[in-house]
Amino acid sequence: MSNILPVSIPAMKSIPAVKKAPNPIDKHVGARVRMRRILIGMSQEKLGDALSLTFQQVQKYEKGTNRIGASRLQQIGGILGVPVEFFFDGAPSGDGSPGISNQSGFRDSADPQYVTDFLATSEGVHLNRSFIKIQDPKIRRRIVELVDALAGNDLAV
Repeated sequence: MSNILPVSIPAMKSIPAVKKAPNPIDKHVGARVRMRRILIGMSQEKLGDALSLTFQQVQKYEKGTNRIGASRLQQIGGILGVPVEFFFDGAPSGDGSPGISNQSGFRDSADPQYVTDFLATSEGVHLNRSFIKIQDPKIRRRIVELVDALAGNDLAV
């Protein structure tokens, strides 16, 4: 027997990959792409075809997982019929707080991020489209009161 003792090498532990959260501005821009796409009735597949991309890539853009480059954003704006500035309207500032969303230079405190997030959903777009078609302001007011009551809010319009 030799004087060499067996050495135990500890197993390498894999370091868990840290998922990087999407940048708030990338999420906002993606949500605005989604909102506009849904508003005009375009599918992710059709937008992807127009951009020569897969619908999965469009999904990643809309979620903010993948950043949209400047030239691609200009191309998307052209396809969706809006200027590039549209995608940044109401975007958070670099520190994550709501950005300037109107020309006067003041933040619009009446338009929190959750409203924008809801309006970017298919339900939000559908509700908005239908509500706008109601001509009578009294009926609109009653609908808002009904929704407030259903939600448990005691807000008067």
